[in-house]
Amino acid sequence: MSYQFYKTLHLVSVMLMFSSLGGLLLHAMNGGTKANNPSYKLAAAGHGASLLVMLVAGFGMLAKGGFSFATNPWIHIKLLLWFVMGALVMVPARAPGLAKPVWVAAPILGGIAAWAAIFKPFTAAG
Repeated sequence: MSYQFYKTLHLVSVMLMFSSLGGLLLHAMNGGTKANNPSYKLAAAGHGASLLVMLVAGFGMLAKGGFSFATNPWIHIKLLLWFVMGALVMVPARAPGLAKPVWVAAPILGGIAAWAAIFKPFTAAG
């Protein structure tokens, strides 16, 4: 598969992850709970599936692009943010009071991930 295929898959999965997380956060901000959200399982499954596809497609892009972990520390930033975004799905159900701050923080974290992918900071000169 091509680099462009992996990149498209990666970006579509990012969109699904944000829409799933956003739906759960919005429900929590409006006073909803996990128990009274009929779409909770669908949104949570979308979030989890998107994280899996995002990871696989990301590694596919790394392989096709010839990037290595040793000379590209920006990859570590992206993986750390991937773990954080994965953990944020717990906020609406376990700490609904934090839904508003997460609503603001999630796009900022996404922006940092985009910055790391585009500018590839801390990369060793080759």
